[in-house]
Amino acid sequence: MTNPTFTPRVFSGIQPSGGLTLGNYLGAIKRFVQMQEEGIETVYCMVDLHAITVWQDPADLRRNTRELAAGFIASGISPEKSILINQSQVPEHAQLGWIFSCVARMGWMQRMTQFKDKAGKNAQNVSLGLFGYPALMAADILVYHATHVPVGEDQKQHLELTRDIAAKFNHDYGVDFFPITEPVIEGAATRVMSLRDGSKKMSKSDPSDASRINMTDDADTIAKKIRKAKTDRDALPSEAAGLAGRPEAQNLVNIYAALSDQSVDQVLQEVGGQQFGAFKPLLAELAVAKLSPISAEMARLMADPGEIDRILAHGAGQAREITVPILEKTYDIMGMIR
Repeated sequence: MTNPTFTPRVFSGIQPSGGLTLGNYLGAIKRFVQMQEEGIETVYCMVDLHAITVWQDPADLRRNTRELAAGFIASGISPEKSILINQSQVPEHAQLGWIFSCVARMGWMQRMTQFKDKAGKNAQNVSLGLFGYPALMAADILVYHATHVPVGEDQKQHLELTRDIAAKFNHDYGVDFFPITEPVIEGAATRVMSLRDGSKKMSKSDPSDASRINMTDDADTIAKKIRKAKTDRDALPSEAAGLAGRPEAQNLVNIYAALSDQSVDQVLQEVGGQQFGAFKPLLAELAVAKLSPISAEMARLMADPGEIDRILAHGAGQAREITVPILEKTYDIMGMIR
């Protein structure tokens, strides 16, 4: 468990790689907003240093970072309630990342399944950053002494590495300085699947735009994509067990549950027995009501990039009030003369 001597603080981040989808919203951003309202200090980050582990067009990276910031704000993350930052504007992330590269062991990094998946047979030609970025991810979290991190299942292994790095640093230097961070994995739709194939994760890289709902889609586009979403011929069951082996049905019910803040069983108590011809219009109406105001506000913010930049600059100042003392104490523990 997290050491009780640490003030509760939440940290999480998303790469500004463009094409924010419903999967990002339901799998992460919606939970970020909920945690913001729980009275715990929250720090949310656009992790642009992680994005550059593969080459980025500079103009695209700049635009994608602002679009992600707009998505955060439009979804309800308030710069008055949360610290909202762009990673590269807070240099302590990279500085602690180097230290953790010296704490982490090669064997730990080589076990990271995400690196194997991304590198494939091309492992000798990918960047060193792609191999070592879990150490930077640990620094992102621990430079704030974050005690809780909301993450998707695919990042759970990296949270375990973060805990290992914190424990090794504390052990090596005989201190109780870094918290053993707890992952927070919850929600009905933590893994949102493709609207065209319920066995695949919703992704911005899918060639079919109909496979996903983009957070920039307008009301008509959202409704059209849901109406055309792949389903099966059977009626909806009255309880969650009846969705087994029905990936498309499971996905649409999960999305409805997450958007309506209900459990899957609660949704099925209402709609069990319905055919998709009746259920899809209900889902489309709900999705439009929840998502179209977000896309409209994102468009307004993107029309004024100066406002976004001011918000991020303010967040960086707030963040460094936390990160500078923690990094200075880290150097002191290690015997570095400052």
